[in-house]
Amino acid sequence: MPLRLPDKLPAIDLLKQENIFVMDDSRAHMQDIRPLKIVILNLMPLKITTETDLIRLLSNTPLQLEISFMKLRSHTPKNTPIEHMMMFYRDFEQIRNEKYDGMIITGAPVETLDFEEVTYWDEMKDIFEWARTHVTSTLYICWAAQAGLYYHYDIPKYPLVKKMFGIFPQVPLEPLLPIFRGFDDVFQMPHSRHTELHREDILANPELKLIAESPDCGVSMVMARNGREFFITGHLEYAPNTLDKEYKRDKDIRDDVELPKNYYRDNDPANEPLVTWRAHANLLYSNWINYYVYQETPYDINQIE
Repeated sequence: MPLRLPDKLPAIDLLKQENIFVMDDSRAHMQDIRPLKIVILNLMPLKITTETDLIRLLSNTPLQLEISFMKLRSHTPKNTPIEHMMMFYRDFEQIRNEKYDGMIITGAPVETLDFEEVTYWDEMKDIFEWARTHVTSTLYICWAAQAGLYYHYDIPKYPLVKKMFGIFPQVPLEPLLPIFRGFDDVFQMPHSRHTELHREDILANPELKLIAESPDCGVSMVMARNGREFFITGHLEYAPNTLDKEYKRDKDIRDDVELPKNYYRDNDPANEPLVTWRAHANLLYSNWINYYVYQETPYDINQIE
């Protein structure tokens, strides 16, 4: 089944060029199917890029998904046209009384700040609390993963001496979990962050389960509440050229920027990136949608609690 997206969303044309079947609202209304409602709180600066990255992964499922986008009232993005935000995004207050089968909260470029220093932290706390009673399962990505663990479980983040930047091998610690169904013994995940979590903090909390980690970049996936919450410290959603753009952008600004590890062919930025994470990215999102959203959410969405 296709994805159900708002009419005229830029990602529709971009994904159709990749031969991905998507459906706009006008056509979807003609189908008598209860779609799964997924809301994305997109905190990344380049909204359209992140929308496309996530929708690309969510498309790899036989279920019909209705995708909505949430924005913060307490923050105005600088890198996305206001017309785009007004057309496709709604404030949290506008959807506070709605319920969703799944939710994705993205990373944000505020990682080096203390959580309480983030200008929209109060609104984020409201959303974290709301998600527990209005969403069946929530994916927290990168900064959102650290923020969610801090808010819900008092897990601190720690500054890194240098940026964790590149593609790193991850080991599933609970390979029989449905989220890892079909996974290999090792999978790759892009990372781009200045802070980290410590495994001893996760293991000391009986409400948390460390389900994947890396010998190179540490904690990568944490699960809570039997899969109603997943915290992912990397970026499986990244497109092949995302780290390349980030590297070249930063290199033009500073002289101390290191190459992303395990990324370019022959470790040469003149070469194309070697994509090693795409298959597991698609598999993880499909498993999440199937086993932790579709299999767990009530048919009457209002019964989510």
